[in-house]
Amino acid sequence: MSAVTMSISSPAAAQGLADLPSATAILQGLSLSYGPQSVLKGLDWQLLPGQVVGLLGRNGAGKTSLLETVLGLREPQTGSVQLFGQNAAELDDAGRARIGYVPQQSDLFEGFTPAQLLAYFKSFYPRWNEAKVEGLLSRWDIARDKPIAQLSGGQQQRLSIIRALAHEPDLLVLDEPVASLDPAGRRDFLRELIEQVLDRGTTVVFSTHILSDLERVAFNVAFLKQGRISLQAPLDELLDEVRALSGPSAELQALIAAQGLQALSRSPLEGGRERCLVRCPQGSAPLQPTASVASERVNLEDLFMELT
Repeated sequence: MSAVTMSISSPAAAQGLADLPSATAILQGLSLSYGPQSVLKGLDWQLLPGQVVGLLGRNGAGKTSLLETVLGLREPQTGSVQLFGQNAAELDDAGRARIGYVPQQSDLFEGFTPAQLLAYFKSFYPRWNEAKVEGLLSRWDIARDKPIAQLSGGQQQRLSIIRALAHEPDLLVLDEPVASLDPAGRRDFLRELIEQVLDRGTTVVFSTHILSDLERVAFNVAFLKQGRISLQAPLDELLDEVRALSGPSAELQALIAAQGLQALSRSPLEGGRERCLVRCPQGSAPLQPTASVASERVNLEDLFMELT
């Protein structure tokens, strides 16, 4: 099986926060505002070892703020963030050495060459995989001695990814990491990402607007809406269990109640009708729509539009 089609998920993802002392990251009750604008609102979240999570949300939903808060780069007004069992804002050097980060805006030293940049960062990390660095520089055709300012946007993004992977982090956080890459580059990046997880059990969380990249790998997906994680689950599980129902509101709600379905979203239609996204409980009998209630499967784009 190709590395980019393997499913990576953890049954432990359904456990409660209190049951996860070994979680890579535990976020509880996070609230964050910029002046009068609330971005995060009592958000709870957890990231487990070996879990790959695609973070989805509309523009302005707070994805970058959430990722920076996970890393201790932003301090929330309320709530707590634990990384590797430590307070994220007070993480010691050993804890920081376990994190890799690719920000949305490149923070490379443009006066350096790639070789100089990587040599500089190598001095900060006791665990540095030189063979991986050299292999990726060659495979991604990045000139070692050319000033970074003269590299293309895609090459600079690849260099940021190499820098984040070089010290084999236990937590890898990527904010729109493939926005400047062509389709072949994105596929190669995803392959490298999955190999990192399979080889080391790295926890990976990244935001992206390119839904087709998520569909190539059966990630867990997390939907950020109105300042909270509205839902997180393995993508293949959601596509198997979620259906879009439409019909008269009263009949639709009666069907949901009778079959014990989880309503994920509701949208009014004309003539007293509505559309609901519902999730069938695991192990339950197949959904039985009625003559006046239609049922259809959903794709990732449907989930994104409805749940964000």
